[in-house]
Amino acid sequence: MRFGSETATDDRDGPVTRTAAAPRSSDVGVALERFRGVIEQNPPAYAAIKVKGRKAYALARAGESVDLPARKVQVHRLDMTSWSDADARLLIVCSSGTYVRAIARDLGRAVSSAAHLADLRRLAIGALDVRDAIGVEALRAAGRDEAIARLRTVGDDLLDLPPRYLEAPADTILETGGSA
Repeated sequence: MRFGSETATDDRDGPVTRTAAAPRSSDVGVALERFRGVIEQNPPAYAAIKVKGRKAYALARAGESVDLPARKVQVHRLDMTSWSDADARLLIVCSSGTYVRAIARDLGRAVSSAAHLADLRRLAIGALDVRDAIGVEALRAAGRDEAIARLRTVGDDLLDLPPRYLEAPADTILETGGSA
């Protein structure tokens, strides 16, 4: 995440709506505690949530005011792995429905600054882990049989997050792209 500016979309693609001085990394480290566990989170105005039958982002793009109600989400793990100038690199393990953009926005506000999500890399969704991913070209080159062999049946086991995301040191998870 990047400190110093907040955007309309809570990510780097939106226009800047507010600026503030970047905080000290130590202040960010202390503030992270407020965002762990079950938290109330207001989704970004530019979200796919439906409001009166229309997606919130469509309303926001049309210039309409969008005020989405807070929802409970769970942040199982939130660690800062690096700090450089006004950029913090975080490892976040969270429940479905959590808006990481909103965590960036709210963390900026919690330290009397402004912030937005500068970049996002999803490492896992349940048991689907980036370390098991294969590029499209490699999959095509491997052939149809290999593609079919890589398919997984849908079952409860796909919901199980590999334990390393909760147990391994955060910097090792990020440095190795998901494996630790």
